[in-house]
Amino acid sequence: MQYQKIKFTNAGKSTFFPTLRQRVDQYFSSNNICKSGGKKIIYKAFFMLSLYLIPYILILSGSFSNLSMFIMTIVMGFGVAGVGMSVMHDAIHGSLATSNVLNKFFGASIYLLGGNAYNWEVQHNRLHHTYTNIHEVDEDITGKFLLRLSFQEKQKQIHRFQHIYAFFLYSLMTLSFLWKDFKEISLFNKMSESGMTKPFPRKELIRLVVTKVAYILFICVIPLYFTSLTFGQWFIGFMAMHCTAGMILSTVFQMAHVVEGVDQPEPNNLGCVENAWAVHQLQTTSNFAGRNRFLSWYIGGLDYQIEHHLFPSISHIHYHALSPIVQATAQEFGLDYNAKANFANALGSHIRMLKSMGRA
Repeated sequence: MQYQKIKFTNAGKSTFFPTLRQRVDQYFSSNNICKSGGKKIIYKAFFMLSLYLIPYILILSGSFSNLSMFIMTIVMGFGVAGVGMSVMHDAIHGSLATSNVLNKFFGASIYLLGGNAYNWEVQHNRLHHTYTNIHEVDEDITGKFLLRLSFQEKQKQIHRFQHIYAFFLYSLMTLSFLWKDFKEISLFNKMSESGMTKPFPRKELIRLVVTKVAYILFICVIPLYFTSLTFGQWFIGFMAMHCTAGMILSTVFQMAHVVEGVDQPEPNNLGCVENAWAVHQLQTTSNFAGRNRFLSWYIGGLDYQIEHHLFPSISHIHYHALSPIVQATAQEFGLDYNAKANFANALGSHIRMLKSMGRA
């Protein structure tokens, strides 16, 4: 297909974000707080990496029963999701630390998960965060195998049952990194014709191949070579890790944008969305922050997706404090602040949206 560059055009709503940004800046300056994560996020990063790597090392020792090693692969799955949400995500956004070196270092943790930093930066940071919930541009809701997450997506009979099988497909998210990153090369090249992205760089293609090979060596060859695991035993553990991580990551991300009350705007024939960018983010995103602070800590503050989409360069450890400022400013400007009461409420809303899209 031919991609068209999309613009946000509505001067009447453009005063919301400057006002909000001024108030958020005032919060940091008056409290003498840095917008990055600081030491807290560094400690958290090492904890999440340990949750992934320590069970891996213990498995390589060959000192545990098959059941124990299977449980360890599930723990690794929680570690993969934790690294993805709390470490890699902030780092590639540049909000984990004030140091670019530290951000690049921790951002490279995506290679340990089987992903690619450049692809994530383009697909997530640039496309998803700019064109949120816009069909065929935001890959988070477009072109999903057997899933209809956009009302503009062509409907199929099988979509009537997607609320039943969707979570199985969600569990394959991190596993899809192994081939999806290669598929996105042609996608980015097509989008570059409209100026939405740049052509896929040759050096990144080399890095993509090298890091995929390194990941296969790390996650497959080394365990099979240094332990007595059969291929079947390894495969069960490998799938347990990825399915655990994929289920957590996909569910958290979907509950931010595919729930009741969020918009899926369509650009007009000129490629214009008649809205200000910040208001677009507010109307296409939902929170599900409740009283469970541990959940919020583990998922990297992604229960505050509104704050994250408006201020992706600010570390997630500040979103809880920024939420009242964002909500009050939105109400002052007559804008809805879509926030579900808690995780269970948001999950139910997402399932109802799956049903609605499958039968619409």
